[in-house]
Amino acid sequence: MRFSDMQTGELSALLAELSDQYAAYRKMGLKLDLSRGKPSTEQLDISSSLLVSDGGKDTYLAENGFDCRNYGVGDGLPEMRRFFAEVYGIPEETVIVGGNSSLNLIYDAFERLMLLGTGDSKPWCKYDKIKFICPVPGYDRHFGILEMLGIEMLPVEMGPEGPDMDEVERLAADPLVKGIICVPKYSNPTGYTVSEATVRRLFSMKAAPDFRIFFDNAYGIHDFTDEPDVLPDLFGIAKECGAEDRILYFTSTSKITFPGGGVSLVASLDPNLSEIKRAMSMETIGFDKLNQLRQLRYLKNAEHTAAVMKRHAAFLKPKFDLCSEKLHSGLDGLGIADWYDPNGGYFISLNVTDGCAGRVWALMKEAGVTMTPAGATYPYHHDPRDRNLRLAPTYSTLDDLSKTLDVLVCCVKLAACEHYLASGNAS
Repeated sequence: MRFSDMQTGELSALLAELSDQYAAYRKMGLKLDLSRGKPSTEQLDISSSLLVSDGGKDTYLAENGFDCRNYGVGDGLPEMRRFFAEVYGIPEETVIVGGNSSLNLIYDAFERLMLLGTGDSKPWCKYDKIKFICPVPGYDRHFGILEMLGIEMLPVEMGPEGPDMDEVERLAADPLVKGIICVPKYSNPTGYTVSEATVRRLFSMKAAPDFRIFFDNAYGIHDFTDEPDVLPDLFGIAKECGAEDRILYFTSTSKITFPGGGVSLVASLDPNLSEIKRAMSMETIGFDKLNQLRQLRYLKNAEHTAAVMKRHAAFLKPKFDLCSEKLHSGLDGLGIADWYDPNGGYFISLNVTDGCAGRVWALMKEAGVTMTPAGATYPYHHDPRDRNLRLAPTYSTLDDLSKTLDVLVCCVKLAACEHYLASGNAS
């Protein structure tokens, strides 16, 4: 029965039952974590052979004989650029290889545009105020960059096809709106993938000449079902729409091999590509080419990388299946929560009863479960409906995850009971 259809007496009885259940969880002294999207130890072990080397010349010579121990090759080893192009289906000539962090490259791109501008447009810092469109729920670190740089964030609801394009187009008509930032495939945290229709509208809509689309494709090959989402051809559509200058594309091998020890890329077209290279030439003489070699010799090519990702999927799918099973069995039909079961990525976005996300988070914390704070998936940590929670099931063992989800279901029900009784909305 839906909570909204319950009588006050029924809700009160349920509240007492859930309170006893919650008290039992608290007495267990749990120390569980559902907060960050980190690979498990078993996933990290997949790539352990990457750390082994015989110390011979093959360890440091690129395919053209270049000694990777030395300076040079600022835009990355040609074979690494070719590898990224093959794996992600993007044009090789668009790729610049960076260091270990795609987030670092995203930050650099914002700083470059703030300080130097692009093309004939003035630097963004020369405006009294600029704005950026932020699909929500979204990635808290994206919002952190924008907030730190003083860029006003404009939240737009994220749906199964991508951001609400009617609202995006309305906002983009303002010349002070300089871009949009999103995770295009298996979005963090919703798990949605943008549709081709959405991508075409992004590249064809009217916007400022220096409007930029930041695609953080962090989970581009992180599929774990037999029917994975397919990301549209971003670069091809950009060219078809005559908007080559809008695209900035980022990804890395961080959750393919080692987080913090992978290789990142930024891909774009002119004028962005030339501007990135010029700025990077002042920032560094070259990123870690030895690590590029290590990663490349382990991952080899698209076929072998797909096999590596299937090994990751073997650990991830049971955890997401468990989430689906527990959430559906515990919350279906109650009218107090909704979520999307993704085909890949690292997160589940759980919407609870309006006004209850903060309460659920507090209850979980008191029970010994760490979660990403309520509101973190919105700009300025403000979820106007106080309903969204990000679940990160990847790091836990299946046993720990099962316990965590049991506590979560209890807390979601408990918070909803309290809410309905306090608001007088019971039947």
